[in-house]
Amino acid sequence: MNLVKLIQQPWPWYIAGPLIGLIVPALLLAGNKAFGISSSLRHICAACFPANIPFFTYDWKKERWNLYFAAGIIIGGFIATYFLSNGADVRISAATLTTLHKEGITHFGGLLPKDIFAWSQVFTVRGLIFFALGGFLVGFGTRYAGGCTSGHSIMGIATLQWPSLAATICFMIGGFIMTWLILPVLLKL
Repeated sequence: MNLVKLIQQPWPWYIAGPLIGLIVPALLLAGNKAFGISSSLRHICAACFPANIPFFTYDWKKERWNLYFAAGIIIGGFIATYFLSNGADVRISAATLTTLHKEGITHFGGLLPKDIFAWSQVFTVRGLIFFALGGFLVGFGTRYAGGCTSGHSIMGIATLQWPSLAATICFMIGGFIMTWLILPVLLKL
């Protein structure tokens, strides 16, 4: 199997997981840097909108590596989607497909179900809830928790921070509640 075909295939958890986990020691060795994405938005705001808001008054240039990291994620995602994708839909279990079909989700394509995440859904009640309210809640939760899932669950737990363990447990509980209790109600809108 050549390299391109290998990259185009989904990687199992036991390969992808350790590769993601190795980011932690690599960043620590590269200058005691902390992994996390949510801080990138703060750095962008501090750089682009210099105001006298205390939260944005700091030397963001010391953290510009984080902006390069975030740009690399965006560029990598673009390259993976348009140049390294094998064109097949994401494989999910038959049980999950059955559950989604019962909830009215029948059109899949790429990474997300098109019944929810399509341009035609943006200006609907469902779209308003998923995109606007959901985006606000993710941003609020990230700020309230003092970081995002990647920062807490990957970096925080790896460096044995108890608040990160608590935050990760709460992320998981919130995900289960959303998946099993709230999402079925939202899909009926």
